Amino acid sequence: MPRMKSLEDLKRIREEAQKNIKVRLKTGTTITVGMGTCGIAAGARETMLAILEELRRREIDAHVTTVGCIGMCYKEPLVDIEQAGHPRITYGNVHPDMVSRLIEEHLVKGNVVQEWAFGRVERD
Repeated sequence: MPRMKSLEDLKRIREEAQKNIKVRLKTGTTITVGMGTCGIAAGARETMLAILEELRRREIDAHVTTVGCIGMCYKEPLVDIEQAGHPRITYGNVHPDMVSRLIEEHLVKGNVVQEWAFGRVERD
């Protein structure tokens, strides 16, 4: 995180945090990308950038965040998609060329891409 040098820096960080909270509450969509060293080595940084670009291009509001390694290095890059009222779905081996279809199918059409999904956490 960059060092704060002024009150304006603090206000900017506060505004960004408030915007992120608003997006999460409004859309209920969080996309998490595994960014441990194993994920980065497998291309997670490029996958995350592709996700951010696809969301921007389609004008879709979603909270995109990162997490460290969860121990499934063979499935990296890992991407979790969590939407309000739906189970969290974990996708494995997600590379940038797959992102457009993933966003189209999962976020736009509401369909899990079964051949890429390997985890599902139901919500209570």
